[in-house]
Amino acid sequence: MNIKKLILGSSLLVSTLFAGNYNVDTAHSNVGFKIKHMMISNVSGTFSKFDGTFEYDEKLNTLKSLSGEIQVDSIYTANAKRDKHLVADDMFDVAKYPTITFKITKIDGDDVYGDFTLKGITKNIKLELDNGGSIKDNRGNEKAAFALSGKISRSDFGLTYNSVLEAGGVAIGDTVKLDIEVEGKRTK
Repeated sequence: MNIKKLILGSSLLVSTLFAGNYNVDTAHSNVGFKIKHMMISNVSGTFSKFDGTFEYDEKLNTLKSLSGEIQVDSIYTANAKRDKHLVADDMFDVAKYPTITFKITKIDGDDVYGDFTLKGITKNIKLELDNGGSIKDNRGNEKAAFALSGKISRSDFGLTYNSVLEAGGVAIGDTVKLDIEVEGKRTK
Protein backbone atom coordinates (compact mmCIF):
# COMPACT_ATOMS: atom_id res chain seq x y z
CA MET A 1 0.00 0.00 0.00
CA ASN A 2 1.16 3.47 -0.85
CA ILE A 3 2.34 5.46 2.22
CA LYS A 4 0.43 8.59 1.06
CA LYS A 5 -2.83 6.61 0.91
CA LEU A 6 -2.16 5.18 4.38
CA ILE A 7 -1.51 8.62 5.89
CA LEU A 8 -4.54 10.15 4.15
CA GLY A 9 -6.78 7.28 5.25
CA SER A 10 -5.52 7.50 8.83
CA SER A 11 -6.08 11.27 9.02
CA LEU A 12 -9.62 10.90 7.62
CA LEU A 13 -10.36 8.19 10.20
CA VAL A 14 -9.03 10.34 13.07
CA SER A 15 -11.05 13.34 11.82
CA THR A 16 -14.20 11.20 11.65
CA LEU A 17 -13.62 9.82 15.16
CA PHE A 18 -13.75 13.31 16.64
CA ALA A 19 -16.55 14.69 14.44
CA GLY A 20 -19.94 14.65 16.06
CA ASN A 21 -23.46 15.03 14.74
CA TYR A 22 -25.48 17.86 16.27
CA ASN A 23 -29.10 18.97 16.25
CA VAL A 24 -29.72 22.71 16.09
CA ASP A 25 -30.97 23.98 19.47
CA THR A 26 -33.67 26.44 18.37
CA ALA A 27 -33.93 27.95 21.87
CA HIS A 28 -30.30 29.13 21.57
CA SER A 29 -30.16 29.87 17.84
CA ASN A 30 -31.45 32.69 15.66
CA VAL A 31 -32.22 33.12 11.96
CA GLY A 32 -32.31 36.83 11.19
CA PHE A 33 -32.24 39.19 8.26
CA LYS A 34 -32.11 42.90 7.47
CA ILE A 35 -33.25 44.81 4.36
CA LYS A 36 -33.36 48.47 3.32
CA HIS A 37 -36.69 50.30 3.64
CA MET A 38 -37.36 53.48 1.65
CA MET A 39 -33.61 53.52 0.92
CA ILE A 40 -32.87 55.24 4.25
CA SER A 41 -33.43 52.72 7.04
CA ASN A 42 -33.46 48.98 7.70
CA VAL A 43 -36.20 46.55 8.58
CA SER A 44 -35.03 43.59 10.63
CA GLY A 45 -36.77 40.30 10.99
CA THR A 46 -36.43 36.73 12.17
CA PHE A 47 -37.91 33.31 11.55
CA SER A 48 -39.06 31.53 14.70
CA LYS A 49 -39.52 28.03 13.25
CA PHE A 50 -36.44 26.31 11.87
CA ASP A 51 -34.42 23.18 12.39
CA GLY A 52 -31.27 21.57 11.17
CA THR A 53 -28.35 19.29 11.76
CA PHE A 54 -24.64 19.79 11.46
CA GLU A 55 -21.39 17.91 11.86
CA TYR A 56 -18.68 19.48 13.95
CA ASP A 57 -15.14 18.22 14.58
CA GLU A 58 -14.41 18.93 18.26
CA LYS A 59 -10.73 18.00 17.97
CA LEU A 60 -10.06 20.44 15.13
CA ASN A 61 -12.79 22.91 16.22
CA THR A 62 -14.23 23.01 12.70
CA LEU A 63 -17.65 22.87 11.13
CA LYS A 64 -17.83 19.99 8.63
CA SER A 65 -21.41 20.17 7.30
CA LEU A 66 -24.80 21.81 7.85
CA SER A 67 -28.30 21.26 6.55
CA GLY A 68 -31.23 23.42 7.68
CA GLU A 69 -34.83 24.29 6.93
CA ILE A 70 -36.86 27.41 7.79
CA GLN A 71 -40.66 27.59 7.95
CA VAL A 72 -41.40 30.79 6.04
CA ASP A 73 -44.77 31.40 7.77
CA SER A 74 -42.86 31.99 11.01
CA ILE A 75 -41.47 35.30 9.72
CA TYR A 76 -41.58 38.13 12.27
CA THR A 77 -40.75 41.79 11.58
CA ALA A 78 -42.60 43.39 14.53
CA ASN A 79 -45.41 44.53 12.21
CA ALA A 80 -48.38 42.14 11.78
CA LYS A 81 -49.63 43.80 8.59
CA ARG A 82 -46.19 43.57 6.96
CA ASP A 83 -45.73 39.96 8.13
CA LYS A 84 -49.10 39.01 6.59
CA HIS A 85 -48.06 40.58 3.28
CA LEU A 86 -44.66 38.86 3.32
CA VAL A 87 -46.27 35.39 3.29
CA ALA A 88 -48.75 36.33 0.50
CA ASP A 89 -48.44 35.05 -3.06
CA ASP A 90 -46.81 38.25 -4.41
CA MET A 91 -43.97 37.90 -1.90
CA PHE A 92 -42.81 34.57 -0.36
CA ASP A 93 -45.93 32.68 -1.58
CA VAL A 94 -46.00 30.42 1.47
CA ALA A 95 -48.89 28.32 0.14
CA LYS A 96 -46.66 27.16 -2.73
CA TYR A 97 -43.19 27.51 -1.12
CA PRO A 98 -43.48 26.89 2.65
CA THR A 99 -39.76 26.43 3.35
CA ILE A 100 -36.33 27.92 2.77
CA THR A 101 -33.45 25.43 2.83
CA PHE A 102 -29.68 25.67 3.07
CA LYS A 103 -27.08 22.91 2.72
CA ILE A 104 -23.33 23.48 2.84
CA THR A 105 -21.47 22.30 -0.25
CA LYS A 106 -17.98 23.56 0.62
CA ILE A 107 -16.06 25.08 3.51
CA ASP A 108 -12.88 27.01 2.75
CA GLY A 109 -11.47 28.55 5.93
CA ASP A 110 -13.99 31.17 7.07
CA ASP A 111 -15.92 31.01 3.78
CA VAL A 112 -18.92 28.70 3.62
CA TYR A 113 -20.64 27.89 0.33
CA GLY A 114 -24.02 26.26 0.17
CA ASP A 115 -27.15 25.61 -1.83
CA PHE A 116 -29.80 28.10 -0.71
CA THR A 117 -33.35 27.41 -1.92
CA LEU A 118 -36.06 30.07 -1.75
CA LYS A 119 -39.33 30.05 -3.73
CA GLY A 120 -38.20 26.93 -5.58
CA ILE A 121 -35.00 28.60 -6.84
CA THR A 122 -31.65 27.15 -5.73
CA LYS A 123 -28.43 29.13 -5.92
CA ASN A 124 -25.04 28.47 -4.39
CA ILE A 125 -24.28 31.35 -2.02
CA LYS A 126 -21.26 32.34 0.05
CA LEU A 127 -21.49 33.11 3.77
CA GLU A 128 -18.84 34.08 6.30
CA LEU A 129 -18.27 31.67 9.19
CA ASP A 130 -17.56 32.85 12.73
CA ASN A 131 -16.67 29.70 14.63
CA GLY A 132 -17.72 29.74 18.29
CA GLY A 133 -16.11 26.41 19.17
CA SER A 134 -17.33 23.52 21.27
CA ILE A 135 -17.67 22.75 24.98
CA LYS A 136 -19.13 20.25 27.40
CA ASP A 137 -21.91 21.89 29.44
CA ASN A 138 -22.56 21.42 33.18
CA ARG A 139 -24.82 18.43 32.39
CA GLY A 140 -22.17 16.66 30.34
CA ASN A 141 -23.69 17.51 26.94
CA GLU A 142 -21.39 18.37 24.05
CA LYS A 143 -22.34 21.74 22.52
CA ALA A 144 -20.97 23.55 19.48
CA ALA A 145 -21.80 26.99 18.08
CA PHE A 146 -21.07 29.19 15.10
CA ALA A 147 -22.50 32.14 13.19
CA LEU A 148 -23.02 32.64 9.46
CA SER A 149 -23.45 36.01 7.81
CA GLY A 150 -23.67 37.26 4.27
CA LYS A 151 -25.84 38.85 1.62
CA ILE A 152 -28.21 37.64 -1.06
CA SER A 153 -30.13 39.44 -3.78
CA ARG A 154 -33.84 38.83 -3.19
CA SER A 155 -34.61 39.29 -6.89
CA ASP A 156 -32.33 36.30 -7.67
CA PHE A 157 -34.93 34.20 -5.84
CA GLY A 158 -38.07 35.63 -7.45
CA LEU A 159 -38.83 38.17 -4.70
CA THR A 160 -39.41 41.12 -7.01
CA TYR A 161 -42.36 42.93 -5.42
CA ASN A 162 -41.59 46.62 -5.00
CA SER A 163 -42.87 50.15 -5.53
CA VAL A 164 -41.14 53.23 -6.89
CA LEU A 165 -40.85 56.23 -4.59
CA GLU A 166 -41.93 59.71 -5.69
CA ALA A 167 -38.48 61.08 -4.95
CA GLY A 168 -36.84 58.22 -6.85
CA GLY A 169 -35.59 54.86 -5.67
CA VAL A 170 -37.66 51.96 -4.39
CA ALA A 171 -39.49 51.07 -1.20
CA ILE A 172 -37.70 47.76 -0.61
CA GLY A 173 -34.00 47.16 -1.16
CA ASP A 174 -32.76 44.19 -3.17
CA THR A 175 -29.88 43.19 -0.88
CA VAL A 176 -30.85 41.05 2.10
CA LYS A 177 -28.30 40.74 4.90
CA LEU A 178 -28.41 37.34 6.60
CA ASP A 179 -27.37 36.86 10.22
CA ILE A 180 -27.62 33.30 11.51
CA GLU A 181 -26.53 32.16 14.98
CA VAL A 182 -26.44 28.41 15.59
CA GLU A 183 -25.91 26.39 18.75
CA GLY A 184 -26.29 22.64 18.71
CA LYS A 185 -26.29 19.65 20.99
CA ARG A 186 -24.38 16.54 20.03
CA THR A 187 -26.58 13.55 19.30
CA LYS A 188 -23.73 11.10 20.06
